[in-house]
Parts: sequence; C-alpha cells; structure tokens
Amino acid sequence: MIKLSNRQDEILQIVKRSGPITGNEIAKKLSVSRAALRPDLAILTRSGNLDARPRVGYFYNEEFRMMAQSEQFIKQKVKDFKAHPIVVETSTSAYDAIVQLFLEDVGTLYAVDSEGHLAGVVSRKDLLRAALGNRDLQEVPVSVIMTRMPNITTIYPEETLLEAAKKMINYHIDSLPVVKEVKGEKNKYLLLGRITKTTITRGYLELIEGK
Repeated sequence: MIKLSNRQDEILQIVKRSGPITGNEIAKKLSVSRAALRPDLAILTRSGNLDARPRVGYFYNEEFRMMAQSEQFIKQKVKDFKAHPIVVETSTSAYDAIVQLFLEDVGTLYAVDSEGHLAGVVSRKDLLRAALGNRDLQEVPVSVIMTRMPNITTIYPEETLLEAAKKMINYHIDSLPVVKEVKGEKNKYLLLGRITKTTITRGYLELIEGK
C-alpha cells in the first residue's frame, strides 16, 4: 500500500466513476496535459490501483480494492468496535438470566463478582442445559452453570478483529469478553465490552461500504 498524492486520488475517483476511460479523457477532466499525468498513471498502474488496456483505457482494479479492504480490516482494533457487555451478578438465578438474555436479544451473558471483575460466561447452551435438568431455575444461581475463569477465552482492546475472529472459530464460541488485566492479580480482569460475530460482520460491511 502506498500513500497517494491528491492528484492520484482524484484520478482514482474519476476512473471509479467513469472507467474504462482514456488518459486524454482523464487529463481533460483535470484540466492538465496528458504528459503531466503520465507519471501519476504509471504509479497507479504499477501499484495495482489501476489496470490499462490498449484502445480501451484505464479501469479500476477491483481485486486491488478487495485486497486493500482486507488489509484495512486486518488492522482494525477491537477497542474501536466493542459493544456494551450484558452483565449479571454471579448470584443471579438461571431463570432471571434467561429473561435477561431474551430482553437484550443476545446469546451470551457475562457474570461479574462483587468487585465487577469477570467471573464467568453464561451462554444460551448453558441455560438450555440447566433447563433440561428439570431443576427449579429460580433456585439455581448462574455461578453453578457458568464457564469460570481461567477457562474463559478473552480478548484485549488492542488486539485486532482478525484475532477475535480466529479465537471464535478456533474455540467454537459466538462472543468474546473484552478485558483489561488487573495488575498483580492472576486471572482477574475488568470487563470492558464484548465482541461478537455480528460485530465483526458489521465492521467488515462498514469497510466495504466506506462508512
């Protein structure tokens, strides 16, 4: 990826809108000579931004665009896309957790201790499993059915969306708690947010649509 000059960026925009287009037509739109454009067109074609065909003209390289978007997506940080975590206390009943799950329309709840530290993760599967056990869900705290630390897969704000996607696929999970380590405490984290498969999909779509 190279940094484009203002003129080169203008040329790209013209070709995106009007391509295929000849060098003479581009020069006319920019009110410059064809010779003045030659170095810029050479840079844009060598870098892969544009393709050129004899007697056809210049056209935008869609493959290059997709590569550029993919590279940009790879660099996106979790901190810029994380959503607000849906939290319950460890003493919350499984019944109330189910109600919370459906009211918030999420697939995962995060259980916190009295100090607000991440203590566990409660998924739809956990709650369904508890419901199938024929127990009184109002008497079962989420602390009994949740996945506990250190068995929770987490992610840090400075990690990338690509790293988040890899963790979800590798560990077969739909959501990751975004955390910050508590200094001097092993396996203790402050809960900062959440990243889901939907979050990652939305981030990629925003890149494609240029939002």
